[in-house]
Amino acid sequence: MIKRNRLFGNQTRVTFCLPRDTPPGTVSVVGCFNDWQPGRHELVARRDGTRTVTVRLGPGEYRFRYLATGGVWLDDESADHVDDRGGTLRL
Repeated sequence: MIKRNRLFGNQTRVTFCLPRDTPPGTVSVVGCFNDWQPGRHELVARRDGTRTVTVRLGPGEYRFRYLATGGVWLDDESADHVDDRGGTLRL
C-alpha cells in the first residue's frame, strides 16, 4: 500500500507499507529516487502489524519495486501503474 501526503511547496511525503511478515526478512523500497540501492530505504516494523518507510519526493514520475531478503522482487498493486518492470508513481 502507498500513502501520499502533500507537504508545503511541491513536496509529497510517500509512505510505502507492507505487512510485517510477508515476505519474511528485510525489505527495501528501491527505485529511481534512490539509484535502485537496497538498504537506503528499508521498511521498519510498526506496532500495527505493518512495516513502512517514508520518502519525500518532488513532482515527477518515479519507478520503484520492493526488494526482499534472498533477492525476491515485489510490486505494489496500489502504484499508479504496474508492469513487468515494476510500479510507477506520478506526483
